[in-house]
Amino acid sequence: MSHMVSCRCGALKGVLSQPDAVNRCVCYCKDCQAFAHFLEQADSVLDSAGGTEVIQTTPANVTITQGQSKLACVRLRNKGLLRWYTSCCKTPIGNTLPNFQFAFVGLVHSCLDGGGESLDSSFGPIRMWVNTQSAKTPIESKPLATFTSILRVMAMLIRDRLNGRYQSTPFFSPVTGVPVVKPVVLSESERQRVYAAVDGGTTLSH
Repeated sequence: MSHMVSCRCGALKGVLSQPDAVNRCVCYCKDCQAFAHFLEQADSVLDSAGGTEVIQTTPANVTITQGQSKLACVRLRNKGLLRWYTSCCKTPIGNTLPNFQFAFVGLVHSCLDGGGESLDSSFGPIRMWVNTQSAKTPIESKPLATFTSILRVMAMLIRDRLNGRYQSTPFFSPVTGVPVVKPVVLSESERQRVYAAVDGGTTLSH
């Protein structure tokens, strides 16, 4: 079983295998909100409370079958997550840790919505709501669900580290561990601009 991965314009396509072995969550952190504003996709990526729905899995389960050259990468700050998107239509793809040996990717729902398969049928219910203190409206925190979900994610990372699957990734060179695209780090002025959009709830325009 697999789930289609695609950017909005269709230039990048791929598949997510083992969709039953994932963690489905919503993140309300300001960094995820800033990423959506950076791409000028806040209206389609964020929910009404500023949350981004994310499917957490390991990169070995993600295969890009078309348009690998369309991948682009940004870091909101020097030591931030690697945030992947497409250069063609600015579809957010997902977030990875800088070290590819920690085999984790959080796929943003926007790249999983276009294949006709519902997120519910492929991935089951949302299990975790995180960084709720940054939500635009009150969101109930569920500590037990968060704890069990973190354990689920940690088990995925440890398993792929031990069996070597961490080297199978569309985001890094399996030999050097270097990102396949050099990440661009936002300048101070660019960073202030996107976070101002988060705090003000406005849409960026060039």
